[in-house]
Amino acid sequence: MENLSFMMVAFSPINFLLAVLGVAAGIFIEALPGLSATMAVAVLVPVTFGMPPEAALIMLGAIYTGAIYGGSYAAILVNTPGTPAAIATTFDGYPMAQRGDGDLAVTLSTMSSMVGGLVGALALLTLAPLLAQVALKFGSVEYFWLAIFGLTLISALSEGSALKGFIGAGLGLLLSTVGVSVIGADIRYAFGSQFLLGGVEVISALIGLYCIPVLIDLVATPSAHLEPPEEGRGIRFGEGLSLMWRGKFNALRSAIIGTAVAILPGAGGSIASLVSYSEARRTSPRSDQFGKGEPDGVIATETANNATVGGGFIPTFVLGIPGTPPDAVILGALLVQGFRTGPEMFTTNVGVTYTFIGGLFIATLLMLPIGLLIGRYAFKSIVSIPKALLVPSIAFMTIIGTYAIRNNPFDVVVMVVLGVVGWVLSRYGVKPSPIVLGLILGPIAEQGFVQGYLMGNASGSVMGAFFGRPLSLAIIALVLLSVLFPLWRAWRTRSPKETANGH
Repeated sequence: MENLSFMMVAFSPINFLLAVLGVAAGIFIEALPGLSATMAVAVLVPVTFGMPPEAALIMLGAIYTGAIYGGSYAAILVNTPGTPAAIATTFDGYPMAQRGDGDLAVTLSTMSSMVGGLVGALALLTLAPLLAQVALKFGSVEYFWLAIFGLTLISALSEGSALKGFIGAGLGLLLSTVGVSVIGADIRYAFGSQFLLGGVEVISALIGLYCIPVLIDLVATPSAHLEPPEEGRGIRFGEGLSLMWRGKFNALRSAIIGTAVAILPGAGGSIASLVSYSEARRTSPRSDQFGKGEPDGVIATETANNATVGGGFIPTFVLGIPGTPPDAVILGALLVQGFRTGPEMFTTNVGVTYTFIGGLFIATLLMLPIGLLIGRYAFKSIVSIPKALLVPSIAFMTIIGTYAIRNNPFDVVVMVVLGVVGWVLSRYGVKPSPIVLGLILGPIAEQGFVQGYLMGNASGSVMGAFFGRPLSLAIIALVLLSVLFPLWRAWRTRSPKETANGH
């Protein structure tokens, strides 16, 4: 009962206003191509230093919540995810926008984001200590198998040819090895350049692989990039609500996946959204429509990546280990305020913790009215902007966004080069999503494998290290299921005639 009274403090006028401002600021910043949720939180952290701890945390949580959702705007309307968490949103969101349903896609994204955010916040409220103990059981080997599980999703991302998908993933894995190795500090593929010692920055690569091909295509095609909406059509709330009810189990499953993945430090929204998308496609009776503008694809990805907000705070608060990159920035703000994470967050500082959780619920609920209001005008504005203005604006934001990540001009060069390479590869059917997935999962897989091998070698049983833990076996089972289920499903859907002929 006392915890409930702490949560009600979040409803004070000043805290409520800060939540409104935070959500709106996060949406606006993240809606610009090239700016990430981490950047949105980091840019506005100094604003909170003079605030009381509860108010500062509420505003930062609201910015984070709005930013994760705001990434869907650029993903849906211009096919340019500014953050890895929005990659999978482009798969069906942009095709919906191309056929004139961008307003419906934005509405679905808003509703899904609210559902996912509420589930994640509820998990933070009720399950934080318990789930944190599960996260502690994940060792190096489990992270290795988790990365392998992520790579098995490539068949769902390859848009036709699984072989080309694995070629793209191989290129991504190769890019992830550039620079100083995560274990051993060996220098690889730097070619004598000091700029390459830090490796290929993920957000820079993502911006290049997604944004530059879009810009080239916008310049190369004379027609409008999106179909204008019909006159008199607004946010299509009723239609979106109907589709959400139809996909309620998809949304709930995706929210649970997003929360569970976020509890694992370092996994983040990109893996959560990709796993949720793969599961939605695997179980949907309309699986052949995924990638062509299927609303369930948008529901799955946006529910999952917003569930990572609440889920990611579980290891941040309980263990002091950031669940996602924005959590690391907020953890730094906590330390500046003089707080220590761990059991103290639920004992000594219980008032601040539960006030923040209450603020997170408020921010998540505010996403619906604020998101629908902004989204209504965002779609019409993007459609009406002439290409002569749209293309330079996106190009400027991609350059500024890439440079601002590490203040490194070489990252801009890498972004442009990878963008041109990505455009050429896309002409031959190699899409950017498997490349980015390989780049993200490469360091996780490498670090987990090398550490697991060293520990196994020291204990005298490498095989036991990789195959002797129950959690590892559970993830291996998921890997096998992910690989074998599509083959089994294809076999089951063969026509009786093909079966009779032995084909």
